[in-house]
Amino acid sequence: MMVNSFSQFESPVFLTIPLFLLALILPWAIYPSPSPRWLSNRTLTLQNWFIGRFAKQLLASSTPKVHLWATLLDSLMLYIISLNLLGMLPYTFTPTTQLSMNMGLAHPLWLRTVLVGFRNQPTLSLAHLLPEGTPTLLVPVLIIIETISLLIRPFALGVRLTANLTAGHLLIQLIATATYAFMSIMPAIATLTSMVLLLLTLFQIAVAMIQAYVFVLLLSLYLQENS
Repeated sequence: MMVNSFSQFESPVFLTIPLFLLALILPWAIYPSPSPRWLSNRTLTLQNWFIGRFAKQLLASSTPKVHLWATLLDSLMLYIISLNLLGMLPYTFTPTTQLSMNMGLAHPLWLRTVLVGFRNQPTLSLAHLLPEGTPTLLVPVLIIIETISLLIRPFALGVRLTANLTAGHLLIQLIATATYAFMSIMPAIATLTSMVLLLLTLFQIAVAMIQAYVFVLLLSLYLQENS
């Protein structure tokens, strides 16, 4: 019987309870809460170090107004990277392979950056739609193009995250299926494909971390442009 490779991206249900919701709230349960003690344990120290390094890297070239969003950006980074990495474990579900999930994250955050720009500096925000020195005949065309490029940003954020994770998981499943099929008939080929599968898994872990960083980085750039 042929198995549909895309069935791994369907939201699982257990006793009529969608496990999609459990996967969404799981990151809040795995991270330790901040401690009022002067010396924290190793897990909390490592978590604080990671958050500090990420905030320093992300906000190094940002304006002071963007720094006000540091808490939100840090939390979003940890949330997405947790969902991506949890999906690499066996018998788990990756919510960020769902386009609706990523669009639900991208659209409100992108809209907030646009509203911040129109509230703080409406003239400059509108000026982004028309580059300086544009010929008169090209003004209507460029305004339409820049408006479309502005509206397509949240779709680019959501589709980029979905496509990269979906392609990686699908490729891992295909190679794993081939390895299992070759195991009894061609052990040498099965050994080779298992090595490829291991390298691809490590690569997918790196992709899961990088895509979370890219999502938040692009969001911070949109925010900086409108601040």
